[in-house]
Amino acid sequence: MTVLPDDGLALAAEFPAATHEQWQHLVTGVLRKSGKEVSDDTAEDALSTVLEPGLRTRPLYTARDAAPDPGLPGFAPFVRGGRPDGNTAGGWDVRQRHATADGDAILTDLENGVTSLWLVVGESRGGIPVSALDRALDGVYLDLAPVVLDAGAETQAAADELLRIHRERGVAAQAVHGNLGADPLGHEARTGEPFEGPAPAGLAERCVRTHPGLRALTVDALPYHEAGGSAAQELGCALATGVAYLRELTEAGLGVGQALRQIEFRYAATADQFLTIAKLRAARRLWARVAEVCGDPGAGAQRQHAVTSPVMMTRRDPWVNMLRTTVATLAAGVGGADAVTVLPFDQELGVPDGFARRIARNTSTILIEESHLSRVIDPAGGSWYVERLTDELAHAGWEFFQTVEQAGGQRAALRSGMVGDRLAETWAVRSANLAKRREPVTGVSEFPDLAEKPVVRAPAPAAPTGGLPKVRRDEAYEALRARSDAHLAATGARPRVYLAALGPAAAHTARLTFASNLFQAGGIEPVTDGDFAASGAVAACLCSSDALYEERAGEVARELREAGATRVFLAGRPGKYEGVDSYVFAGCDAVAVLSATLDLMGVS
Repeated sequence: MTVLPDDGLALAAEFPAATHEQWQHLVTGVLRKSGKEVSDDTAEDALSTVLEPGLRTRPLYTARDAAPDPGLPGFAPFVRGGRPDGNTAGGWDVRQRHATADGDAILTDLENGVTSLWLVVGESRGGIPVSALDRALDGVYLDLAPVVLDAGAETQAAADELLRIHRERGVAAQAVHGNLGADPLGHEARTGEPFEGPAPAGLAERCVRTHPGLRALTVDALPYHEAGGSAAQELGCALATGVAYLRELTEAGLGVGQALRQIEFRYAATADQFLTIAKLRAARRLWARVAEVCGDPGAGAQRQHAVTSPVMMTRRDPWVNMLRTTVATLAAGVGGADAVTVLPFDQELGVPDGFARRIARNTSTILIEESHLSRVIDPAGGSWYVERLTDELAHAGWEFFQTVEQAGGQRAALRSGMVGDRLAETWAVRSANLAKRREPVTGVSEFPDLAEKPVVRAPAPAAPTGGLPKVRRDEAYEALRARSDAHLAATGARPRVYLAALGPAAAHTARLTFASNLFQAGGIEPVTDGDFAASGAVAACLCSSDALYEERAGEVARELREAGATRVFLAGRPGKYEGVDSYVFAGCDAVAVLSATLDLMGVS
């Protein structure tokens, strides 16, 4: 019996304290009843979930899962935030991205909750021409709305033009805020071409000397995320890039503290909320460690700009993107991001319309003003799970950073192909999970709607290419659906599969629903009414219980073949049923099955 101190809080003191080992033993018993033989020591591993290579979420976290002291908000190592008051004063900076010189859209955003602008500039970036910056910013109160540039090879010209606009409009140099966006390594990662403009140290020195509220450099980690990298790889590449810029700035004569304050970091925020929260917290810890090693730990508060992940956005059923970006924004806010950009739900379809931009900016507004998400500093702090995940992710990110440094630094690692190869390996693992629907994509690999009307937008300007690839979670299924769409356009009908339901509804409903969902993910229309001959299909799939399969699968498969079926599937685990060619089941390679089925149907 555990004896508790008499502190007036002896709730349930008459019960013995449960131990971790007892819980493991109970879990083992439950797993054995389900047919899984494990020992007490491996019970937790059996229930663990792999987040990404090297990171695993366990089913239970307790005080035994110790993590380093995260410190206090606003103090090194800045895990809990870069400022003592966090975002409590007015919420995070709501930063909207614009790639066209649409002054009306920019003003509409600013008048309805947006607090800063992220402008993609330069024709090589598919953005606003440098000469059109003045027109794009017409009517903008530049002393109230900071501007962040993203100009690639035209950074110097864009920076000069932006500062000229500030001067001509009478904005005092001390009132200029934002970021000039110099990011040579980010440019090289996106285009594969070395940055040939002036060194960013000149812009940084100019900011320090004449514009104390303005930053010169951005470490954009989105290219590594968009190439399929893990959270740890994104952190490692960002850290290596930041260190490279820090070296350049200090070698050019800036002090360590001055150089640290000239750099802003940009990260992806995904719908995996806990991983995003931990990533932002770990990023601050890692940068604080760099500042400590450089001799100025007090200047190591990393300024963070979080952007909802383009990788998670889908082109089919794009309305679901609103849910994805809402979760990602919540995670960015809880994780302590200083600025958050919510990409419009139709971002991947072309130029976002006014409704999509309104939903994007309102996502932050609702979380700040109605959910009061920013009123608590580091609300996830103290959670055993979040603290442990932050620590594990920080170590994984530091390990990848060291790998990049050993390869000669970020520039050398990019040019040698090491970074690209490592990101591709990570994406290959994730692609396999997507193909097997272990990582479901709602509206695409799960719950697709073949009758959905496509959302059409004006084409967006071409983005730079030639560097690291850009991947999307929906890309394999999008290719299958595109084949189906072409077949529909050419013939007036989609490829079809006949679902043969055996027995009563209680026996076949679950697998019928599963098979219908799976085939629609590849653009194949399921037919359940009538008989096979009238279905217009060339393939069929049996759907029922294991018991009825034993009784009738062979007979029904033979009847379907006699009716003209060239291929017979069975929804269930592989067995030895006469006449059955293939099996579809949870965990099968759905992309391979669907691609082969379209080939069989003559759909190119």
